Order: sequence, then C-alpha cells, then structure tokens
Amino acid sequence: MSFIDAYNFWANNEYFDAQTHQELLSIKNDEKEIEDRFYKDLEFGTGGMRGVIGAGTNRINKYTIRKAAQGLANYIKKQGLSNKGIAIAYDSRRCSEQFAQETALVMASNRIKAYLFDGLRPTPELSFAVRYLDCAGGVVITASHNPKEYNGFKVYRSDGCQLPPKEADAVILEVNAVTDITSIVPMSYEEAINKGLLVIIGKEIDDAYTKEIKKAQR
Repeated sequence: MSFIDAYNFWANNEYFDAQTHQELLSIKNDEKEIEDRFYKDLEFGTGGMRGVIGAGTNRINKYTIRKAAQGLANYIKKQGLSNKGIAIAYDSRRCSEQFAQETALVMASNRIKAYLFDGLRPTPELSFAVRYLDCAGGVVITASHNPKEYNGFKVYRSDGCQLPPKEADAVILEVNAVTDITSIVPMSYEEAINKGLLVIIGKEIDDAYTKEIKKAQR
C-alpha cells in the first residue's frame, strides 16, 4: 500500500474517530506531510516504541498504541502467561493517560487482566508493581528524554526489567504481524471493570513500594 493509499484508508474509514479524520483532512493538500506520516509503520524496537504524537501509521496515537498492545498480548498468550496479567503505568506527557487506558482495554479484550495505576507513577514503581503483583510483564507510557512532541510505549518483562534482545525480537515479530489495526476492538471501560479484567491500582502499591525503599536505605 502506498502512502497515499494508507492516508486515504485512515481518512475515510469509520474505524478512526472524528478527531483523527479532522486532523488528516487538515493536511490533505500537503503531500510531504502525508508521506512523512504514512510512508511506513512506526517502528517497534528493543525497548518498545516511541514517536511524534499525531494521526498516521508513522505517528504515535491510540491506534498505533492498540497495535503495539495487541502484539504484546499475542506474545503473552503464546507464552501461556495470560492468567498473570500486566501492570500499566504512565507519565505526565500529552495523551499518556489515554494511551495507558487504551493499552489496558486491549489487554482486557484479550482476557488478560490489566492493573492500571490511578495516576502518574515513576517507571521504577511500575517495575516494582510487576513483581509485587506477579505479572507477566508491564508497560509504561513515556517517551523519556525525547522532546515534548513525543510519547512512547515501553515494555517490561516479569522481573520488572526491560526485555532482553531475544524476548524483544519475539515481541517485535508479534507487533509486526498485526497488519489490520481496524480488527482490534478494545473492551469498554465499564465491561472491563465489571468482568474484573481492569483493576485500578494505587495506594496499596505505593505503600508497599515505599516500604521496600525504606528497607533498602537502612
């Protein structure tokens, strides 16, 4: 599919929301901008995925986040770890809370319990939560040191550490195998809560994390 075909698909498909359609309509006469947004898929690498926030396959948005989350869910299922769940945290960047919730609801649609923090948390606490809750892994929505226009999707393994190369390659293969974003239908927030597939976490993890930090300082 050419970048123009990809642009037209996103601009005209009802799967994408009105805000996305409006953003894409605003660049309809800017071929250079269209090419930059659609000439490739945003790359998922060893540490995860990061990119400029915006509409398009080469941008980070709720749809490319869904693709990354679905690929990770497929990996977790193939490893036989669906019953362990996944912890999700996010920082203060633009769209971080939305992207974290999208990740959680994609996991829920795959019958993987998502433990989502109730507000901003540092990455080390996410690593702690993965171990504390005995999860299959974790995700942090952050772009770390990148400029403010960016956001990212970072993946952590069951020990709270970032994926080593072999595991990262396996996740990358699963993400790249998701070729139809429109096939991904996240569970609704209400259904996920009611079915116990979305659990909001906060104070309990904070207290346990703080306790362990104090132990280490003695």
